[in-house]
Amino acid sequence: MSQVLLLVLDVGPHSLVRVPLRRMPTLRTQLRKVGNLEQFIHNHQPEIFSRRYAQCYPPGIPSLRLSKSSERIYNFMDAQFYGKISLGSPEQNFTVVFDTGSADLWIPSSYCISEACGAHHKFKAFESSSFCHDGRVFGINYGTGHLLGVMARETLKVGEISLLNQEFGESVYEPGYVFVMAKFDGVLGLGYPSLAEIPGNPVFDSMMSQKAIDSPMFSFYLSKSKSPKDPEGELLLGGTDEALYSGSINWTPVTHKGYWQIKIDSVSVQGSSSFCPHGCQAIVDTGTSLIAGPPNEILSLQGLIGATPTSIGEYLIDCARISSLPQITFIISGVEYTLTSESYIRREALGDKEICFSGFMAVDITSDNGQMWILGDVFLSEYYSVYDRGQDRVGFARALHQPSPTSDLGGGPARDQEVWQKPHPTK
Repeated sequence: MSQVLLLVLDVGPHSLVRVPLRRMPTLRTQLRKVGNLEQFIHNHQPEIFSRRYAQCYPPGIPSLRLSKSSERIYNFMDAQFYGKISLGSPEQNFTVVFDTGSADLWIPSSYCISEACGAHHKFKAFESSSFCHDGRVFGINYGTGHLLGVMARETLKVGEISLLNQEFGESVYEPGYVFVMAKFDGVLGLGYPSLAEIPGNPVFDSMMSQKAIDSPMFSFYLSKSKSPKDPEGELLLGGTDEALYSGSINWTPVTHKGYWQIKIDSVSVQGSSSFCPHGCQAIVDTGTSLIAGPPNEILSLQGLIGATPTSIGEYLIDCARISSLPQITFIISGVEYTLTSESYIRREALGDKEICFSGFMAVDITSDNGQMWILGDVFLSEYYSVYDRGQDRVGFARALHQPSPTSDLGGGPARDQEVWQKPHPTK
């Protein structure tokens, strides 16, 4: 009787489930350190964003006419936050990108023949008593070639949540240099089902259908702190946590249910020089660390902040000038979300030197509603983000970070300290 009761409790709904996230060097940073970034960019940059966001383009564009097994590229070159999941009985652990820009779960198979798989944890189906073979094949186009795999069903554990018979992909071939150096084993997509390459329920849809969470929403907190004592980030399934943000959550509707796509009213530099003055579409994407926008507007924006282009499309900033750079403000549903230069400039150590890069990048993505922006971790580290499937909306609030004497973010040092000492989860 006690065993049955424990089982029922284990599969019941959870009010709030926390999944710790770790920050690791992006693939871009790793390639730069070993001197291979320029070659990689020249070989692959033209397709990276157009293939990842192929669904945004109007139908009928020949260059983007993709087959069922080759639909879009998932570019995680700038992904920097990863978390852990487990599959099987007994559990096998993996590190994944929790990605709002895709909807599939895939992990390397023990039968994978690629060099990339040799550097990562691989799923061993023969060691799991709960494994269910499916047999259907899938493929994802990564520009450098097809990631190929077979479908299966298995018990998946994310934080305290256990999902039965979760569809996922076992990759047997992973193309290119990207996955060899990647710090993650696989990807767990949190986008809408229409993005899925792999048939069946995406993971968050399974959480809702199996009633594993109380509320049909999840949220991300991405820390800016480099201290090992501070939390690096959290994915919260089933709700939000007031201790991680200040003020109220401001909501904006999803405009197209594929990516977490929203409308931006306008973008301004120091209160003027507005971009997309008549509104534009944007994708909220935890799978990239950058903010991307239309080439002409990003080029003007780089000029306004004094950024100098490199031969591979990056923009350098004089580190000594950071404190004098203007603020960039995104207006969404009438609410201003401001980024200071400390937020949108990326600092990297290269040998004994510090290099500063603009956190903005040009991408040419055109949807039925015009050109697109992408809000990655540069934005999401400043603003706690909430993704509500129940009401098809995205929410933002000022993220609370460990206070510093000079900080002007959030509710100020006193408020930050008070909230951090009194965590209060809510749904």
